[in-house]
Amino acid sequence: MSYTTLLTAQDADGIVVVTINRPDKLNALNDAVITELAALAAWARADASVRALILTGAGEKAFVAGADIAEITQTDATTGAQLAAKGHAAFRALEQLGKPVIAAVNGFALGGGCELAMACHVRYASPNAKFGQPEVKLGLIPGYGGTVRLPRLVGRGRALELLMSSAMIDATEAHRIGLVNKVVPQEALLDDVKALARSILQMGPLAVRLVLETVDRALDLPLEAALAHEAAQFGVACGSDDKREGTSAFLEKRPAQFSGR
Repeated sequence: MSYTTLLTAQDADGIVVVTINRPDKLNALNDAVITELAALAAWARADASVRALILTGAGEKAFVAGADIAEITQTDATTGAQLAAKGHAAFRALEQLGKPVIAAVNGFALGGGCELAMACHVRYASPNAKFGQPEVKLGLIPGYGGTVRLPRLVGRGRALELLMSSAMIDATEAHRIGLVNKVVPQEALLDDVKALARSILQMGPLAVRLVLETVDRALDLPLEAALAHEAAQFGVACGSDDKREGTSAFLEKRPAQFSGR
């Protein structure tokens, strides 16, 4: 597929590096980017050759520096809610892709950029990365999931502190509070993220998808219901060709050849 605001590069392993390409605007999210991220997610879900996505930003200054404020100034109560719903749908499509989605945060990840990173399953960051939700400084609140995902990742108290103060934190602090999984030198960031993706792709693909789905679902369920859902998903895995191959390969001390079924 071709895009106007995204660059895509797919390797032989099925890993697609997606670069948000608006460097003159520090890769800020506008309506075109949101539209194309939704289209990207639909394509990645449908195309079996796509096995993992890596999201990053063009240049070395920004992952995504925020939303396009010029667009937001034109919104009212109705169009603002519509804009948020569109962003929610695009980010949720990435989150529910059923394939690993990893953020390589290579600079500013503010506002919508922090929200996009949080919608990814794993986040690696370079030392120059900065994170924050500065919307209250503009008389706004996050509109692409920040009030929902940030408390789930770092806890209610830390999230409220960041959301209400508009504070910006560096990669080291983001890692300390659990917002970032790993801090990696800028020159090694993409290589390390690709290495993580390749390690995941060596696992049973059905099992990886079930893990993503089960964890996502469990966040919305009471404990007992979440455990019941896990048991049902475990049953699905137990009945799969991948389970039979994986357990046989383990017992026979050979590499597994998974089919994804």
